[in-house]
Amino acid sequence: MPEPDSVRETQPDSVRQPEPARSRSFGEEGGRLTYSSYLRLPELLGQQVPQAEPPAHDELLFITVHQVYELWFKQLLFEVESARDEMLAGRSWQARHLLRRVHAIERLLVAQVEILETMTPQDFLDFRATLAPASGFQSAQFRELEFLSGAKDAGFLARFRALTDAERQRLDRRLAEPSLWDGYVDLLQARGLATGDDAELMSSLVTIAKSRDEHDDLWQLAEDLLTHDELAGVWRARHVAMVERQIGTKSGTGGSTGAPYLRRRLALQYYPLLWELRDWL
Repeated sequence: MPEPDSVRETQPDSVRQPEPARSRSFGEEGGRLTYSSYLRLPELLGQQVPQAEPPAHDELLFITVHQVYELWFKQLLFEVESARDEMLAGRSWQARHLLRRVHAIERLLVAQVEILETMTPQDFLDFRATLAPASGFQSAQFRELEFLSGAKDAGFLARFRALTDAERQRLDRRLAEPSLWDGYVDLLQARGLATGDDAELMSSLVTIAKSRDEHDDLWQLAEDLLTHDELAGVWRARHVAMVERQIGTKSGTGGSTGAPYLRRRLALQYYPLLWELRDWL
């Protein structure tokens, strides 16, 4: 016999019948998506293809580490572009949040060099000749990140002829669009601070630094930009030390001078005015 309505209405939630299982999308019974299919693991794990003959044990490590670098570069580009857009929209707090994530990823990239250094020079020489003329110099995503951060170098496109059409288009776009620094300068303009030239910018930066009660958000954001710049420099220094440890001063597989070329880039700064600001305080 069916229960009277009055009994059903007073029945506590704890003893009510659960929703039908067919309405659930979590768990194995959902059957809609798996860990492997969501991450496309068969395709991802099929991308590590050593080339050396005879096989070299450490080539898989070399490929894996550099592919992981490219995945993190993709994420960094996404976060840095988003941080710039947040600044252009006047949301400094959200830009700071995204830049802190950028810092965490960059620290991971620096730490990852240690994994490559478990490979001895002899191990690397087992397959190094196979790489030519491929080189890390050819990483279009790394150049995109430099351009987007503020270090735009149109000459790179002329020096490197092996870019695909898609890579060249991406780099052309990064050269033309606002950089992370442009986003910060836009925030200063919106606050009524002078930004006409470097002298005016420096004066405004000094004002920000000395008026923390009024401009603390701009000061903190400037510090986050400087941390991004610093960590990029730490990665370059760590990378060149690893290269010298592996191949000394031999030429790079892509035709560059190798470690000497990398050492010349150690002086690169995304935000020289933020470094110079210290002299004015």
